[in-house]
Amino acid sequence: MNHFPFLTIIVVLPIFMGSLIFFLPHRGNRLIRWYTICICILELLLTTYAFYYHFRSDDPLIQLLEDYKWVDLFDFHWRLGIDGLSIGPILLTGFITTLASLAAWPVTRDSRLFHFLMLAMYSGQIGLFSSRDLLLFFLMWELELIPVYLLVSMWGGKKRLYSATKFILYTAGGSVFLLMGVLGIGLYGSTEPTLNLETLTNQTYPVALEIILYIGFFISFAVKLPIIPLHTWLPDTHGEAHYSTCMLLAGILLKMGAYGLVRINMELFPHAHSLFSPWFMIVGAMQIIYAASTSIGQQNLKKRIAYSSVSHMGFIIIGIASITDMGLNGVLLQIISHGFIGAALFFLAGTTYDRIRLLYLDEMGGVAIPMPKIFTMFSIFSMASLALPGMSGFVAELIVFLGLITSPKYLLMTKLLITFVMAIGMLLTPIYLLSMLRQMFYGYKIFNVPNSYFFDSGPRELFLSVSIFLPILGIGMYPDFVLSLSVEKVEVILSNSFSR
Repeated sequence: MNHFPFLTIIVVLPIFMGSLIFFLPHRGNRLIRWYTICICILELLLTTYAFYYHFRSDDPLIQLLEDYKWVDLFDFHWRLGIDGLSIGPILLTGFITTLASLAAWPVTRDSRLFHFLMLAMYSGQIGLFSSRDLLLFFLMWELELIPVYLLVSMWGGKKRLYSATKFILYTAGGSVFLLMGVLGIGLYGSTEPTLNLETLTNQTYPVALEIILYIGFFISFAVKLPIIPLHTWLPDTHGEAHYSTCMLLAGILLKMGAYGLVRINMELFPHAHSLFSPWFMIVGAMQIIYAASTSIGQQNLKKRIAYSSVSHMGFIIIGIASITDMGLNGVLLQIISHGFIGAALFFLAGTTYDRIRLLYLDEMGGVAIPMPKIFTMFSIFSMASLALPGMSGFVAELIVFLGLITSPKYLLMTKLLITFVMAIGMLLTPIYLLSMLRQMFYGYKIFNVPNSYFFDSGPRELFLSVSIFLPILGIGMYPDFVLSLSVEKVEVILSNSFSR
């Protein structure tokens, strides 16, 4: 407790500095943009500094722990700490948010509010990934909701109010279950409510209660990491939101659900998890196939990418359900890898839309000739998304496969069946991605449009795409960058929970 309070500063800084945006002088949007980007970069540098010098990856315990009493009445603490599970998503959050605030330059209407909401989301995400108190976890989970609703409903497309309302209904409905689960855990078995995650990890529950709590938490996380049939808010929201909001949604918001599943459902309820994991496995396999085949039928470009990201979340579900350290490491790798790839695809779809003002694939065609750089970038990221070896998607899905196959929990027949289904899903992925590329970029259709002169991507877009591409390539070539952070922690989770 004697060190500098890094995590508190990292969590509070964006929303505090963001609220100062409203006091900036009215000098156009340039000042606000640069202010936001400087805050994001400062935050990213601070996070990197704190983790590089004060985080030891060989120590599976909670580090950088801070514990301040907040509400004395029911033992509610401001308790933050990170371990190998949360360091990856926090760094991903910093990276993607910085790039998304750079991508939001074309936003000119109400840009102060826009940038403030992005910074508020930044605080909520990092607070969620680093909170060590259940009620604080819930508060940060809720802090995420309002900015997304406003961002979608004010800067979205034509059906923005419909999709924003759908989003808030789904996620707030999930949060009800989350709150009930938090209260159920906190009030069980003692007169003093305990919300500290450290003490809750070692607590045992009666099986029936554990199953009920597990289901409550699971519903709430299944809405966020969209698990079929709770996924329908995602294509609508992604299809309507501005593309910088889409980067945040696809890159980080979906990962909050996966993080919650590992952090709460696996660590706190191991018996219920080992009961439910076969069903989990079936749902994950169904989701990969279902979302991929739905994506083939989508003509809206953003909705097609949204369904592809639902399909990639199926791998996360399967990795969580195979209770092996290989599978869990694959899940963490897939979280980070898809965070980059999904954000990049949505960004490129948005910039293409800004150029040609068409969103439906059957109206496009021949975009590659006037815009070769965007075409190149789109092709590269599509390849990364369909798990080309050498990119991060391949490594993550391969490790999830290995985790499934080495899992001692399932019979060989089950594993073969699930692997077969996953293989079909991996065959469907190139189909929708490559047909998307073909309909957009090849052919000659768009030249029938009069005054068809489009600008290719400028230096800002190029810089953004390259800086997302480098970590994808880096993780694909040397995945130990990410794996070395989480290996120890994953072993601890599995040995603590599933060996007893």
